[in-house]
Amino acid sequence: MYLFRRLFSWRISSPVLSGLCRSFLWMLLGALVLSFLLWGSGLEEQDLTMYTYIIHGIAAAFGGLTAGRRASSKGWYQGALTGALYGITVLLIGFLALDSAPSVRDCLWILVAAGIAALGGMFGVNLQKS
Repeated sequence: MYLFRRLFSWRISSPVLSGLCRSFLWMLLGALVLSFLLWGSGLEEQDLTMYTYIIHGIAAAFGGLTAGRRASSKGWYQGALTGALYGITVLLIGFLALDSAPSVRDCLWILVAAGIAALGGMFGVNLQKS
């Protein structure tokens, strides 16, 4: 029993890396839900654009919340860094998969993800203190 407890209780010490892992877990869960929604209903892939942005916003917020909770101070900074890295990673994967050029809209999306995660980081620091 001790082996299982020790195996599944590892923690990432870096707040940003921990927040990124949590963000990608939420994105994975959201992608799974969207794929079931696409499979089970009459929706087309073009209809899911708004939902993908919502899922990315939720993932960035929870990543910032995790980064802020792990940080002892400056949750907005840890959250913004987590959101920016999350946005850059998602866009980089998208550019490599779709072979498209970056645009101004993509840079704006990175700033929005950083802002949402910064808000999550602010809430996360305050959750840690209570």
